[in-house]
Amino acid sequence: MTYIALILSVLIGIVIVFGLKPSAKTIQLLLAFSGAYLLSITILHLFPEVYDSKNTNIGLYILSGLLLQLILDFFSKGAEHGHIHIQENIDFPWGLFVSLGIHAFMEGIPLGHNHHHHEHLLWAIVIHKVPIAIILGTFFVKSNIPKINAVLFLLVFSCMSPLGSLAGGNIPFLLTYRTEITAVVIGVLLHISTIILFETSKDHKFNLYKFIAILIGMVVAYLA
Repeated sequence: MTYIALILSVLIGIVIVFGLKPSAKTIQLLLAFSGAYLLSITILHLFPEVYDSKNTNIGLYILSGLLLQLILDFFSKGAEHGHIHIQENIDFPWGLFVSLGIHAFMEGIPLGHNHHHHEHLLWAIVIHKVPIAIILGTFFVKSNIPKINAVLFLLVFSCMSPLGSLAGGNIPFLLTYRTEITAVVIGVLLHISTIILFETSKDHKFNLYKFIAILIGMVVAYLA
């Protein structure tokens, strides 16, 4: 079920690109909702779990996750939180491919640890992946990258989180340090979700629709 949900989230995003062709405003609202849900699940469920471990270095692992995502952003140009600059006739984006692959693999690792909040994190990742897949699909359609390369990219991307989950549940090292790895992933998720939510709009104008999307995401996470 976990693997299917993670793969379907990417496929749903691709179907939306070609079927509904959502506007940029719609995508931004989906991102705001997913970012709010992701942040809320992280704070409400993952934070208490890692701090219950009594590991006094948990904060350092969370900070290392923030720094790791900052490095990944340098190569992905911010694709994890919805920033992709579309250009025509570009070469295959290897930096984007590797960065998103590492990110997706890492966020899948805690899903294999069978912790108490497995389901909450799963749905947070699934909800986040849909708008990201929409953005990636739009990027590939408009950048004229060969279709076979685009399809392979998206197939690999859709499999990375399931592979992370599989590794998290079977590799002894990842099981032994499950709490520390979850803390690093928390840092990664904090970086992504806060940028989605708190980056300022043009001219610092208040965006009512974005605020409502964020509020709904937080409420749904709280009630989950």
